[in-house]
Amino acid sequence: MKLIIINGPNLNLLGKREPTVYGTTTFEDYFKQLKEDFSEVTLEYYQSNIEGKLIDKIHEVGFSYDGIILNAAAYTHTSIAIADAIKAIETPVVEVHISNVHSREKFRHLSYIAPNVKGIISGFGLKSYNLAIESFVN
Repeated sequence: MKLIIINGPNLNLLGKREPTVYGTTTFEDYFKQLKEDFSEVTLEYYQSNIEGKLIDKIHEVGFSYDGIILNAAAYTHTSIAIADAIKAIETPVVEVHISNVHSREKFRHLSYIAPNVKGIISGFGLKSYNLAIESFVN
């Protein structure tokens, strides 16, 4: 099984950015643990702060991977283009958020990508990614 985690804007700052919301672990360190925990899965990781690059990556893997785990971050609430990219591909996508977006600012309650994904996991910290992987493996 081949899965890719695609992270959007500002997630490159995990471990530094708002540690009370996002924790103190970098995503790179967490990704090493994910690869150990799910050694039977080929896991890849991509991050960009640029909307068009995220769309390009979705197009690139959207017909050949078994699954995409997408944390579009703030683009979740603003990007119709990312929503359309997900709608255009065959690979199933799980939307992931580290924080519980529904306990935060009202603008975070809307997801433009939600109607086009297999499921949404939100609010379990970095463990949200574990749950997303398990949704593909099981």
